[in-house]
Amino acid sequence: MARILIAYSTVDGRTRAISERLQQSLEDRDHSVMLISLSDAERPNIRLFDKVAIGASIRYGRYRPEVYEFIRLNQQSLQDRPSAFFSVNVVARKPGRETPDANPYTKNFSRKTNWQPALIAVFAGKIDYQKYAFLDRHLIRLIMWLTHGPTDPRECIDFTNWESVDTFARRIALLEEKKEYRF
Repeated sequence: MARILIAYSTVDGRTRAISERLQQSLEDRDHSVMLISLSDAERPNIRLFDKVAIGASIRYGRYRPEVYEFIRLNQQSLQDRPSAFFSVNVVARKPGRETPDANPYTKNFSRKTNWQPALIAVFAGKIDYQKYAFLDRHLIRLIMWLTHGPTDPRECIDFTNWESVDTFARRIALLEEKKEYRF
């Protein structure tokens, strides 16, 4: 049984939902899992955990600054233990953009950080136009129009492949020594 920290940054809650699914899947395998939001003021000492997974969502082409700050503050501890990163973005809905090597956000993330997680995954997010504020709804519709995505403001589309999330949880459970994996 491993002690696993799942730290996430979310804008609309999809990354939290994926993190909760990972938590449940890992706890079903008898691991002890702590789930935290990176926007919380209180953050645990990651040296108390055997493994760490960090999840981050994209909004308007960027991860939130708290993701980079957390990694910067915990760089050595992240390098010293098996770790994983997962990105949640709607670009991953497109065939060929759902892998770390093909997704523009994970490629950019790797260039911006010195952290080399052992396991990296990309999950497509969710579009829920009714949930967005007026300006966000219209900006996201414009982005979707430009990228040939759904634009009906009444739609709610979940692009997340939950089977892939469960597979990622199994791979986190199997992480042992510092090895590199791509998912």
